[in-house]
Amino acid sequence: MLDGFKNTIIITLGALAISIVLGSLIAVIRYLGEDVPAMKPIVGFLTFYVNVIRGIPVVVLLLIFYFVIMKSSEGLVVGIITFGINSSAYMSELIRGGINSVDKGQMEAGRSLGMSRLQCTRRIIFPQAVRYILPAVGNELIALLKETSVAGYVAVVDLTRAGNLVRNNTYDAVNPLLLVAITYLVMVFGLDALLKKMERRLAKNDKR
Repeated sequence: MLDGFKNTIIITLGALAISIVLGSLIAVIRYLGEDVPAMKPIVGFLTFYVNVIRGIPVVVLLLIFYFVIMKSSEGLVVGIITFGINSSAYMSELIRGGINSVDKGQMEAGRSLGMSRLQCTRRIIFPQAVRYILPAVGNELIALLKETSVAGYVAVVDLTRAGNLVRNNTYDAVNPLLLVAITYLVMVFGLDALLKKMERRLAKNDKR
């Protein structure tokens, strides 16, 4: 069970890193490219990418990566990349929504100071957007953690798969699954408490 727990954490953290980096990149490019004719094809491709990834069930995407795209790779690596790519599509929409929530006058003010659109986005818009999207990003992280429970489809001994192996070896159909469920609950409650603490800290900083 401990190995399964460790693999679940590894997949979740690795996928989260990919999701944040890739999702932020997609969101910023789409935001900056809206008013730039030369970037319309790139924006169109990224929009198509987001819609396709969001439209494919994560289990199907996982199997496609494991058996077709990355068939010579280990299941753990496939899991990290697949869950990261899947989550990045949702993360990009959350981040883009946060960016669009920032008063457009902020961009105009930055431009009047001689900053480029990219500099305004990085130094002014994005830091403010983080405050808006933190709760939604927290929900996406929790969803990502629970999604990793299907990693067993690609021969990864995650927490759920470990529980099933114990159940098969001990012929105990209840207790291993209860332990898995309780472990997920503890992790989710822990993440929720951590995220609420971060929200309170950001709220205090805003009042100063």
